Amino acid sequence: MADTREFDLTLFGATGFVGKLTAEYLAGAAPESARIALAGRSLDKLTKVRDELGPAAASWELVVADSTDQAALDALAARTTVVVTTVGPYLRYGLPLVAACAKAGTHYADLTGEPLFIRDAIDQFHDQAATTGAKIVNSCGYDSIPSDISVYQLYKHSVADNAGELEETTLVAWLKGGASGGTIDSGRAMMEAIAEDPSKGRVLSHPYSLSPDKSMDPDVGRQSDQALQRASSIDPSLDGWVATFIMGSHNTKIVRRTNGLLGWVYGKNFRYREVMSAGKSPVAPLVAAGMAGGIVATMAAGAVLSRVALGRKLLDRVLPKPGTGPSEKARTSGWFTMKTFARTSSGAKYVATFAGAGDPGYQATAVMLGEAGLCLAFDGDKQPELAGILTPAAAMGDALTDRLRAAGITIEVDRT
Repeated sequence: MADTREFDLTLFGATGFVGKLTAEYLAGAAPESARIALAGRSLDKLTKVRDELGPAAASWELVVADSTDQAALDALAARTTVVVTTVGPYLRYGLPLVAACAKAGTHYADLTGEPLFIRDAIDQFHDQAATTGAKIVNSCGYDSIPSDISVYQLYKHSVADNAGELEETTLVAWLKGGASGGTIDSGRAMMEAIAEDPSKGRVLSHPYSLSPDKSMDPDVGRQSDQALQRASSIDPSLDGWVATFIMGSHNTKIVRRTNGLLGWVYGKNFRYREVMSAGKSPVAPLVAAGMAGGIVATMAAGAVLSRVALGRKLLDRVLPKPGTGPSEKARTSGWFTMKTFARTSSGAKYVATFAGAGDPGYQATAVMLGEAGLCLAFDGDKQPELAGILTPAAAMGDALTDRLRAAGITIEVDRT
């Protein structure tokens, strides 16, 4: 495909907050021969972004397209091997681009943390994308590459050791980072969709709502995304307390979808959840309880406020605006560590570590999204042959793992 398309990679949304960060990363990481285009609604803003990137991006083409203009998106998709998009909330603006890529056989990567959007994409475009050979890869940032790649590598190591199938598996997150208006707006978009159609709430609450084949879902009992417990109950090496991880309910669905897309290779008794460290100070139990309860309360309040015009106006006033995000100082001082503890059917125990520097949702996400796009553009011969609406591990597997390691991210698996 790359030889017959005008561009290897097109970044759609290049003038947005995360779009600019991703463009900066690509300017430093892409091969000199890479044919890259920047796309968005405003030619003036695109020109300004390209000028600020310096000589490495001087030859990059600029493409004007709007997420509401299907003809423009169709034309954009037909010109490029890969589209990387940061234009969200995806539930509001994402499906027309997915439609264009599925039709054209164009690979695609996004940053969505919106299960409602992914479910719609699966229902409407999976079969077409599978037929045209398009890899439509969702959640290629901090949500959900660390989760997805960690479990995939645990699986690969357990197979190499002939240690049996994965069973009880828990990710513990430590991080320092901020939140952007775009992330908040994505959550609001889902709350508004559920306010209009309460049945959509099941997509958020059901652990296998992104499953490729519901008749094959493992029957392993309840898998709750809520947590409040001592960390040592997960692994004796851990101290302190853990609580609910705000992105766990999304990441776990991505990991379970990967298992299904790969033929349930992780095992039919694979149980997976994610938690967040609350520290080990004397007040850690209170912190953990506050984190767990606060997430539930926030979701409930958001759902209620989204149902009424006055509530929506209140949210507009108190929440960060789309296009905003952490300062450069905050982004560079951030960090993240994800440790995933797994036990196999033979009793073997493993721990996967996925860690990096920089604010996880922004600085590190730009690295992950950029490398996912480059992987789709240039590493096709190293990837699984799957096509359709995919997950990072199912679409790119070891090829993406190798790229992320080369980009400075720690990805390790140890048998304990």
